[in-house]
Amino acid sequence: MRVILAEDSTLLREGLVRLLAEEGHEVTAAVGDAASLLHQVAARPPDIAVVDIRMPPTHTDEGLRAALEIRRHHPRVGVLVLSQHLERHYAAQLLAPGTERVGYLLKDRVAQVEEFLDALARVHEGGTALDPEVVRQLVVRSAHSDPLARLTPRELSVLEALAQGHTNAAVAQQLHLSLSTVEKSLNAVFDKLDLPRASGCNRRILAVLRYLGS
Repeated sequence: MRVILAEDSTLLREGLVRLLAEEGHEVTAAVGDAASLLHQVAARPPDIAVVDIRMPPTHTDEGLRAALEIRRHHPRVGVLVLSQHLERHYAAQLLAPGTERVGYLLKDRVAQVEEFLDALARVHEGGTALDPEVVRQLVVRSAHSDPLARLTPRELSVLEALAQGHTNAAVAQQLHLSLSTVEKSLNAVFDKLDLPRASGCNRRILAVLRYLGS
């Protein structure tokens, strides 16, 4: 796949360039600020942009704003955002337009090479990749709030895996459940979260967004 990297840490940026090259991917540009990222994406759209949330000049949310602009103007470009710490409201903003071709990882996860590459592949294939620790913390913070308090521990576990971007089959394998049990649990989650059954509504996406917003 063709990848653009936007990371102001030279050490991490060069490390990712080397890693991706060794895996057979093409790094079309590696930049250190959001303006350069947007310029490169417009000039030569990649398959995926890997973006640090905090970049120059203020090191606040320049990367996030650039990622949202890419999602808005270049919907075919996947976006994998990296964050030093869990930023719950940033994750919600990133997923608000939808959960296709998007990921949110804590930077510690990049050191877990296989997990980072798996997240990259999921985003490239049109799916979602949420850092397990991000999802876990969101579950802990939301477990006692309405409507998530209605869910059983198994249903919360299934929702947690769903929020990470896994398919039903992958959830079943990860949680050591049958596929039918996962499907029943998901239907229970959708009903308990009062998600509409109307045609045109993706209840999986609505469940993840409801979960992040709780």
